[in-house]
Amino acid sequence: MSVALYRKYRSRSLAEVVGQEHVTTLLANALKSDQTAHAYLFTGPRGVGKTSIARILAHEINGLPYDEESTHLDIIEIDAASNNGVEDIRDLRDRVQIAPVSARKKVYIIDEVHMLSKQAFNALLKTLEEPPEHVVFILATTDIDKVPETIISRTQRHTFRRASEANIVKNLKRIAKAEKVTVDDQALSLVAKHADGSYRDSVSLFDQLISGADGSTITLNHITQSLGLVPVDTVASLLACTVKGDIAAINTMLTTLESEGVPPRTTAAQLADHLRRHITERSDYPRLIDGLLDVSRSQYPELKLLTTLGLFAPAAHTESAPTAEPAPIKAATASPKKPKSVAAQVATQPPVVVEPTPQTRTKKPEPAAEVPAQSKKVITNGEQFDWPKWIAYIRTHHVALHSVLSKCEPEVDGDKLRLYTKSAFYKKKLDETRYKTLLITSLAEIGHEYEIETVATAKPLKDSQAAQVAAIMGGGEEVSVDDA
Repeated sequence: MSVALYRKYRSRSLAEVVGQEHVTTLLANALKSDQTAHAYLFTGPRGVGKTSIARILAHEINGLPYDEESTHLDIIEIDAASNNGVEDIRDLRDRVQIAPVSARKKVYIIDEVHMLSKQAFNALLKTLEEPPEHVVFILATTDIDKVPETIISRTQRHTFRRASEANIVKNLKRIAKAEKVTVDDQALSLVAKHADGSYRDSVSLFDQLISGADGSTITLNHITQSLGLVPVDTVASLLACTVKGDIAAINTMLTTLESEGVPPRTTAAQLADHLRRHITERSDYPRLIDGLLDVSRSQYPELKLLTTLGLFAPAAHTESAPTAEPAPIKAATASPKKPKSVAAQVATQPPVVVEPTPQTRTKKPEPAAEVPAQSKKVITNGEQFDWPKWIAYIRTHHVALHSVLSKCEPEVDGDKLRLYTKSAFYKKKLDETRYKTLLITSLAEIGHEYEIETVATAKPLKDSQAAQVAAIMGGGEEVSVDDA
């Protein structure tokens, strides 16, 4: 019966451990000076060598040789996931009083110690406070936040790091050489990327690939098929079609990937990772990454992925979005200055404009009350902010944000854009970090730069008498009434 590679090539001494030199160096120096602690706490992500180093340390404390098959009566391993009750720890507390059978120290390795119950931790605490001279505890956990501070304070803590891709590749090359397996560097890099910082996971995956390669060279294609990933060239092609706005090609590629068994969440994750490595190439890539992150949370990931990619096409959408208001709206929002003379109007207007009659010249400009507030430009202190253009951009690129922003009323005050949300609920939504970031970046996309302030009320009425009446009546909106 063959032995799994992660067991076959597990480190057998502190010197053989890869990537945790900040831990192994301290432990080796403590062993040389005979200054070992009575209790250690190893913390860090899974698969980075906590349990392996605990076993090595237990043997080296006692001057015993270590290998995968070695066992010793004075080195006891306890799985806290299945022995987490207070009775289990009380039994342990009784047994630690017994002297070692043949070794210098009796070593207890408690794996996944965070799984102990509160009562079990209390029982263990008493032993850690007053341990017998002949006992050493080595606690290991992947979730330090669940370990009580009282336990942590009575141990010597060592934090293990996630395995870097470079160290994982180095370790896999060592194993490939020992197993006489040919594998290209791109394939090893992909294995390291998908090991999620775990040496154990990377070796297990490599073991799987060796078994399926049937003696041939392990290539990038082997790993792509084994993991059910999108081929690298397909990821690049999908991004190119997204930037062009070629929805037909995007739909065809996604349909093909789904038929080959690649989940849309995997496609979105790979595309997001690819964009992250090229994020400096385009200023709108962060927006696309943000949309791809929503795919995994969607109830319909295949449709979410299609719409996220199909609606991107930044250049096409920006150019096609309406950036100017119809002539009647411009006329309605013009500043109510004194009407110009007929000669001045003729000099400044195109020849096709009909000269106004005396009645229309003396009549005040109508405010076009039928046009909603969010379709007007905002003019404050002589500066014009293109509110409709911003709303059109948000509607195209951030649908969820548009549903909130379209209900607001804007006001420009110097370099500050004040948004009156009309309710505390909408203010809270816009104040969320995610939406606040989208507001700022989308403003920059249409050529504006403002400090944004949100107010949980309606926009104050301009007329002082109207404002007083509104205050008495509990609120209201300002409307214009045509002259009779």
